[in-house]
Amino acid sequence: MCLAVPGKVVSIDHQADPLTGLIDFGGVRKQVCLEYLPDVRVGEYVIVHVGFALQRLDEESARASLELFDQLGLLEEEFGDAWEQAARQENACLENESEVR
Repeated sequence: MCLAVPGKVVSIDHQADPLTGLIDFGGVRKQVCLEYLPDVRVGEYVIVHVGFALQRLDEESARASLELFDQLGLLEEEFGDAWEQAARQENACLENESEVR
């Protein structure tokens, strides 16, 4: 599933082409394309979808959304360690096979 996730702009690389910035998604930080919001500033919140910041968001709405996503486990699903997730899925499959036998 791909979500549009709110995040806080931590830094901006004005030398990058395309324009990019480091965005904090409730503790997970990712580089994101900022070309659609070239005048965004450090400290502002943006909504990010598939690596692109698409619009600004007020802090209160961003924090509420991040809290809800976290409660639903969507942040882990979206940003979690892929190897860890694969290992958990494999263990669950093995446990199911053992129960069937």
